[in-house]
Amino acid sequence: MIRHLIRGAAAGAAGTTALNAVTYLDMALRGRGTSSTPEDTVEKLAHSVGVEIPGDDDTRSNRLQGLGPLLGIVTGVGVGALAGAARGLGIAPSGPSGAVLTGGAAMVGANLPMAALGISDPRTWSAADWLADAVPHVAYGVVTYATLAALSGRTD
Repeated sequence: MIRHLIRGAAAGAAGTTALNAVTYLDMALRGRGTSSTPEDTVEKLAHSVGVEIPGDDDTRSNRLQGLGPLLGIVTGVGVGALAGAARGLGIAPSGPSGAVLTGGAAMVGANLPMAALGISDPRTWSAADWLADAVPHVAYGVVTYATLAALSGRTD
């Protein structure tokens, strides 16, 4: 099982790179700024467990700007590891359905904490908001699934 978790984590890292690349390309093409939701999530999570992010205003802000994307990396690698574990247990949907399920799991893993913490409410998102969130997660799913299949010696 450890081998499957490691393969999945590596695939999740590749998928996270794809997600970030698609996100940054979207930002460059549309001229949109970064989202503060990752930093807001870290701040609320820290507060909920009684941990204070240290530093003066600038230092604290810089730490949150670093921790927010790290939380995204942890999510992406973690979802990949879970996909690897599922494959190790014989749960491996084929082709496009596997990629969509993997991307959907990453989208839920990223958005559920934000919704639960009251940072963002996906029920209020416009179609453009959903598209801007879904496209990078589809890229994540495709790359993670394909990498995991390749690492597992499968060609689906």
